[in-house]
Amino acid sequence: MEFVIVSGMSGAGKSGAVKALEDINFYCIDNMPPKLIPKLLELSLHSNERQLSKIAVVMDIRGGDISRDLFEVLSELDHLQCRYQILFLDADDETIIRRYKQTRHKHPLIGTGLIQVDSVSQALTRERELLEPIRRRADYTVDTSMFSAMQLKDYIQRLFSRTERESLLIHCMSFGFKYGLPSDADLVFDVRCLPNPFYIPSLKPKTGLEEPVRSYVMQWKESQELSRRLSELLDFLVPLYQKEGKSQLVVAIGCTGGMHRSVVFCEMLASHLNETGYRALATHRDMEKSLKK
Repeated sequence: MEFVIVSGMSGAGKSGAVKALEDINFYCIDNMPPKLIPKLLELSLHSNERQLSKIAVVMDIRGGDISRDLFEVLSELDHLQCRYQILFLDADDETIIRRYKQTRHKHPLIGTGLIQVDSVSQALTRERELLEPIRRRADYTVDTSMFSAMQLKDYIQRLFSRTERESLLIHCMSFGFKYGLPSDADLVFDVRCLPNPFYIPSLKPKTGLEEPVRSYVMQWKESQELSRRLSELLDFLVPLYQKEGKSQLVVAIGCTGGMHRSVVFCEMLASHLNETGYRALATHRDMEKSLKK
């Protein structure tokens, strides 16, 4: 049986994640009290219903301070040697606030009377404090700030549609150093040492997804050698992370704005890893930001 606990910040995409899980045949339950989990698992273990072999439950701030009750239940599951995974969805405050403005939904902490908050910003600060213990315990932490709805669906389905041999998902992420380091990166590589297409007028408005930029970045011997060495380094490291039991590896590649060099290398490394037989996908955190400037 597969059992997944979905939690995270309000507005970070839990509804989208649940829909993605339903599409790969998970039986999903929203806003479930932690204390009911043992009963649900007992029912599923004694049921012949095939749909109960893959279960996902959503637990978030709507249930109040869920950390204490959840950890008591998780301790019980550990004692029973019942396997489970925790998926925590997050996004930066600016993105969440923008999503609330677009949907005109109200944050679940506002107006409850349980916690005194007057704005979405205050609610998010308090919510992060309450959910931090769960975030630390999570097997997967996904920052959805950069994802469209379709990208999030694809990411979640790649995360949980796997065989035992494909137990590690490698997320290659390009970013711009001027926007800050990715908070969830396991490995960070800096490609600012390479010639910058930004200073070529015809290439400046293009991205690393376009052939002229790729050709410019990779024409230099330094770029070719760096590509070879990074590929070899990942070929060496990834099996070690797999042996350790790691289920998600975030490889971040940064340049100044996250639009040219880092995008080229991000796509190239993800392609190399997929060709080698691993599961890898590429996303570009800051490419759209730099395009708008």
